[in-house]
Amino acid sequence: MDDELLSSEAFTVRLRRVGELHYHDKHPFHTRMHEGELSREQLQAWVANRFYYQRNIPVKDALILSKIPSREDRRIWIQRIVDHDGSTENEGGIETWIRLGETVGLSREEMWDDRHLLPAVRFAVDAYVNFCRHKPWVEAVASSLTELFVPILMSHRIAVFERVYPWIKQEGLEYFRSRLVQAPRDAEHGLRVVLRECSSRKEQEQAIAALTFKCDVLWSILDALSLKYPVKDH
Repeated sequence: MDDELLSSEAFTVRLRRVGELHYHDKHPFHTRMHEGELSREQLQAWVANRFYYQRNIPVKDALILSKIPSREDRRIWIQRIVDHDGSTENEGGIETWIRLGETVGLSREEMWDDRHLLPAVRFAVDAYVNFCRHKPWVEAVASSLTELFVPILMSHRIAVFERVYPWIKQEGLEYFRSRLVQAPRDAEHGLRVVLRECSSRKEQEQAIAALTFKCDVLWSILDALSLKYPVKDH
């Protein structure tokens, strides 16, 4: 590996390249979902298992927050926790994901009690939370940069779901709409922090590896779903 520090532009290109190669929108299960080929049972399984990831987002963000040395960055980062936990019982990303679950036929109780949660999904999500718990805070921030790839995916998903899964009520898509606003804001801050704090080539490569790991976590969730709920070939 060349030890020369990458320019901000070259570093950003490398980070975005991780998404182009490894982001979970390219997974066959995800592709089939956007082609309208999932059954109601398969879509329910995706929503239920992804919920374990969704409800751990504010946990990993709290772990990162506890290690961020700058109060200015903490003031910005804490908004992520509020976005997912909400300020009241009826707000936040966790709540809107539950509403998605309800619109696909899942009850709140079965969303929370993990009856549909696959062991491999639990393992992958817990591994991500522990990554953020034990790794240096900048690497944990870098792992969150999958949000660079979210806006295009979310806008596409809303249009696709409205077209191929018309039985899903509009209120069930509110989580995806909210991410169109939140993800670009969070990605901009996260990228700014990583570009600022990675002052050596080694640290830059560690950040790239952290983002790759996060992509692997999301990919593993879909791997587990594919094995349990296989989608028939074309």
